[in-house]
Amino acid sequence: MTNHTLLKTVAIAVTAGSLALASHAQARELRMAPGVPPAHPAYDPMFTQFAERLEEKTNGELTGNLMGTEVANIGNMRNAIRSGLVEAGLFLPAYFPADLPEINLVGDMAFLGTTPHAMAAAVTEYIVTCAECQEELKALGIVYTSSHASDLYRILSTKPVRSLDDLRGLRMRVGGPQYSRWAESVGLTPATMSVGETYESLSQGVIEGTIASIADIISFRLDDVLNYVTDVELGTFHSTISHAIGQQAWDSLTEEQREAMIHASVEASTAITQRWGYEMADEARDIAQESGIEILEPEQDLLDAIPAFIEEDLVYAAEQAERRHGVEDAEGKIERFQALVEKWTEIVEEIGDDPEAIADAMKREIFSDVDFATYGS
Repeated sequence: MTNHTLLKTVAIAVTAGSLALASHAQARELRMAPGVPPAHPAYDPMFTQFAERLEEKTNGELTGNLMGTEVANIGNMRNAIRSGLVEAGLFLPAYFPADLPEINLVGDMAFLGTTPHAMAAAVTEYIVTCAECQEELKALGIVYTSSHASDLYRILSTKPVRSLDDLRGLRMRVGGPQYSRWAESVGLTPATMSVGETYESLSQGVIEGTIASIADIISFRLDDVLNYVTDVELGTFHSTISHAIGQQAWDSLTEEQREAMIHASVEASTAITQRWGYEMADEARDIAQESGIEILEPEQDLLDAIPAFIEEDLVYAAEQAERRHGVEDAEGKIERFQALVEKWTEIVEEIGDDPEAIADAMKREIFSDVDFATYGS
């Protein structure tokens, strides 16, 4: 090798190394907060996969550092994002009803949920295309990405519940306003508390049960404090923003990075819906039976009370949204959401419950026409 060739090779190597260092220096690590313990699917796969996909889609320009609940939890996530402590966090609109009445109008429609993937996609399309929802989020300094949904909620309890008579007088944790209204309609006393307080409240006898995902047996180790699961379908929890992005962080991104972030979020949302809404529910049933938790079949009067409640509550929810929160044309908005639920139920029935296929459908149906130069700005 001649000196000229050697010098040229060294120069190329130095240049390549410099470019690699420059690229590495430009990489940005976002502060991400799942807001829940590592055993919860919102941590893994929802945030672990989000960080991985984001890094892949941006060629390493954007990475994520996952912070624990000691830094930010779902109860203080609004302030954590607003202050800039968290740049991407799990945000539950149901925890902030006064701030987000437009979003919670549909987030509160738990009992319409029969298929988790369809519900998650319907909520995502609704919020992306809802101008009033976007204004609410802008006021909080949050940019919306996508939503996910749980499996169908059940009654998890320390006392056996088969009929309406068994429910009356019991105190149970509920996860949203519609669950509170249903609880009151069947004689339950609803208790509003963070899901993270469920274990302690059950163990101390503060409550006799929780209206929740059976997967909570895994996520929050409830097998030690439960005796029964009543196999009655009580809709989905879908009042979720999987990865709420802080406004300052969003504004600093390029158009390509914003699109990558949305696509990474959609893929992570379908992954958690698959995990939480399908896989963990099956695993939790096995754990329940191994732990001696009895699975109870509901009696007919309990089953009949659900559709009767739904029919009356849709009217009540619209009236309350207009009267208490000033939501305009609430009935029409609920009807639009119902149409989206039907649309996505048909799509999911056609393509199956493959999370990657559903994510592709969401990108195509919801985000293909979004202008990422202006979205969220």
